[in-house]
Amino acid sequence: MPDEPHTDETTLTVPAAPEFVRIARLTGAGLATRVGMGYDEVEDLRIAVGEACSLLIGSGQRAGTLTLSFALATESITVTIVGQLAGDAPGDDGDTELSDQILAAVVDEHGVELAADTVWITKRHSPAEGAAGPVST
Repeated sequence: MPDEPHTDETTLTVPAAPEFVRIARLTGAGLATRVGMGYDEVEDLRIAVGEACSLLIGSGQRAGTLTLSFALATESITVTIVGQLAGDAPGDDGDTELSDQILAAVVDEHGVELAADTVWITKRHSPAEGAAGPVST
């Protein structure tokens, strides 16, 4: 994970069920506005948070929780998602490859460690993209 100094950190723990991923996405979108991200950047982060959570919980058959740590730096946000989940990690490599492609398209850096039930993503603010100003959530 990147070593940029963080100014704020927020932690959110939700049940590992698809219906709670919305809360994680909304939290990420709201916090992205704090670092000045514009609409497209906020949407990219929201998509990435949803994809990362879905990658860990699959169809929601693994009981447990997801803990998301949102680390805000001057012009970036890093989200580390750790699952405390029962059973084995989802084993569908096709889903993992697709998720990897989606994450690569919407964030600047990401890492997936399914064996450890961990995904991290970093989205950097690009002043050109944020020129329209932050969005409210």
